[in-house]
Amino acid sequence: MESTVITVRTGGRPSVVDLTGQAADFVAGRGDGLLHVFAPHATAGIAIIETGAGSDDDLLTALDDLLPTDDRWRHRHGSPGHGRDHVLPAFIAPYATLPVLGSRIALGTWQSICLVDPNGDNPTRQVRFSFLAG
Repeated sequence: MESTVITVRTGGRPSVVDLTGQAADFVAGRGDGLLHVFAPHATAGIAIIETGAGSDDDLLTALDDLLPTDDRWRHRHGSPGHGRDHVLPAFIAPYATLPVLGSRIALGTWQSICLVDPNGDNPTRQVRFSFLAG
């Protein structure tokens, strides 16, 4: 297995960051296999969604509706409502595994690999790409 870690700047605000280009660069020339994308954080997830047409903002809005940033959360360190960020990985897993065929990630036409980070307390994140050859 080959693996690397990239650093992603989220800017200290809730964000959806498209990692597809970086993931494609990582698998280039590796042939067939599996790409595993992992965010080693308790408050971030990896989603396969369309970006650039509003879906990324819609996802953040849906998370705000589903997991509001209010005082209902028992986990209370960090900014107000930060406890909800610790619940996020139960809804958006911190990983995704995708097929790689001919050194290309087998994504659908509108699919992108994205880091979903609602936590404004940490403006820098790491994401691990791992490739298992077929």
